[in-house]
Amino acid sequence: MDAWLKAAVDYIPVWLDYQMRLSGQPGCALAIAHKGRVVLEKAFGVADLSTGEALTPRHRLRAASHTKSFTAAGVMKLREAGVLRLDDPAGRYVDGLHPSVAETTLTQLLSHSAGMIRDGAEGEQFLDRRPYTSERELRAALAEPLTIAPSTRFKYSNHAFGLVGLILEAVTGEPYREWIAREIVAASGLRETTPDAPAPPRTPLARGHTRKLPLGRRLIVPGDNPTRAIAPAGGFVSTAADLARFFASLDPAAKRSVLSPASRREMIRRQWHDEHGSMKGHYGLGIMLGKAGKWEWFGHAGGFQSCLSRTVVLPGRDIAVSILTNALDGPAWTWSDAAIHILQTFAERGGPSARTRDWAGRWWSMWRTVDLVPMRDHVLVDDPGLAVPFSDASEIAVTGRDSGTIRFAPGIANFGEEARLVRGKNGRVREVWLAGTKYLPERRLASELERRYGG
Repeated sequence: MDAWLKAAVDYIPVWLDYQMRLSGQPGCALAIAHKGRVVLEKAFGVADLSTGEALTPRHRLRAASHTKSFTAAGVMKLREAGVLRLDDPAGRYVDGLHPSVAETTLTQLLSHSAGMIRDGAEGEQFLDRRPYTSERELRAALAEPLTIAPSTRFKYSNHAFGLVGLILEAVTGEPYREWIAREIVAASGLRETTPDAPAPPRTPLARGHTRKLPLGRRLIVPGDNPTRAIAPAGGFVSTAADLARFFASLDPAAKRSVLSPASRREMIRRQWHDEHGSMKGHYGLGIMLGKAGKWEWFGHAGGFQSCLSRTVVLPGRDIAVSILTNALDGPAWTWSDAAIHILQTFAERGGPSARTRDWAGRWWSMWRTVDLVPMRDHVLVDDPGLAVPFSDASEIAVTGRDSGTIRFAPGIANFGEEARLVRGKNGRVREVWLAGTKYLPERRLASELERRYGG
């Protein structure tokens, strides 16, 4: 692993730990894969607020719409075998469809351009007010006409992937869960992933949690209910590590995958632009595509009534990042973009050198918390509380072992002033001075504030 990548992988959980404390999220699981191998697994917080059970990397969480990428991979595998084609109409395999639904193709279904209703006329299964849609209910909905004309715009639909599940069952002659578990999950070497809940006995499943509002506190959402006919759209249960491995294998450059490079390229090819969404992203075949900073990514996100998650792959860089949270307001999207920004910054500026390595760590004042982050020839002063890492970061040019100059800073900061380290008798840094402000370790600042204001 390159020095810059190792430094970035080391800093991402440090940054995320502060975000967890600041946001008050119950739990978060993080995994980073490089060249298909998991190089970092970390869990923060709790698996269940009611018991205080610590969240571990082995806890399973609802991966929700990550499932669509697994389902799309299943279609592509059958396509490679010559069993079906992407331009096949759904009516070739499934009876009882409305004529307009029967004409929709697998490409349209997998790219959310079929014009199909999103979650049915009563989509309250996603609000945990009723069980998930049964096959009978799904088939009844599919007997109704399309909501809009196909191939007119990007229109997300869980029912469309429910129909893909029915097509897979018709073609393979097996239940979706059994076939996908063998041909995609097991074939990809994933050992902590199942196509739906409940998970196998003795599997550690993290509980989900409501948003803090409107009650002012979070309640437990079990999150162990089966998704029935919607399983091909959102049923999967997994770990951050397994998701990082699987999505890394969808990179056309990956050396090991259940799919050919051609199939992987087709999956991540832009089919539709979500021009009406704030993210302005694209969608391929069961794959989301976007950009954070200067780097493009592909992957997917997931939202269950207990968890929010996102996994991204940085094509051409052999890196995948998966972040799973166990609350309905878990900022998985924001944290995923942040991880990309951290990786991008280290790639551009390099990892620490012998000259900068001592300028590191988290330091506290009454006003701010800062991370000194050593780069190749300078040190960044990062505020880990910001959603975008290194935004408005000052830069320190190291001029001596314990001395430096703030060579770059926003106008309201301390451009051109001194930075210095103060060491104790043991030679370890015990204080950091940025211009005229002294920063301390967390415990020392906490003690100082307690003495001053604790009464």
